[in-house]
Amino acid sequence: MSPTLISSSRINCIKAQGYCNYSDANLSELAFGNRFAYIICSIILLIGVTTANIPILATLMIISLFGVILPYHPFDYIYNHLLRGVVNKPKLPPRSKQLKFACTIATIWIGIHIYLFYVGLTIAGYVSGGLMFSITLLVSTTDFCIPSTIYNLLFKVQV
Repeated sequence: MSPTLISSSRINCIKAQGYCNYSDANLSELAFGNRFAYIICSIILLIGVTTANIPILATLMIISLFGVILPYHPFDYIYNHLLRGVVNKPKLPPRSKQLKFACTIATIWIGIHIYLFYVGLTIAGYVSGGLMFSITLLVSTTDFCIPSTIYNLLFKVQV
């Protein structure tokens, strides 16, 4: 029995995240795992921003930084070693340059939220955090990653 394929638009969005050398079937199998880190980070971001909680945001900033430094995003390790067996899906590959770029942007942007809340610019912190949350929600629900698209445009990557 062949795996159920996700939509071609979702496949194209995942390919734009740097996974061009995978078949549509492979990408369909990896789709949930690929989203897992985004979903968890989105939830943590929402909690941190809505409560203007600097320690939560600082923790998320460190997680994002590790997403730049490590071969896998920190939540990919959780997915690969704990969750993928439960959902019977393949192991995620190491994160692409596009997704490391996205984590770099996230790390810097979360630092900006922290600064805004720290200096008492709460409304600006909510606006900045809300904008970032909308971008993380977009990739969590549709696989469309704006930072990956920016990376591909900046570095002229064909997908």
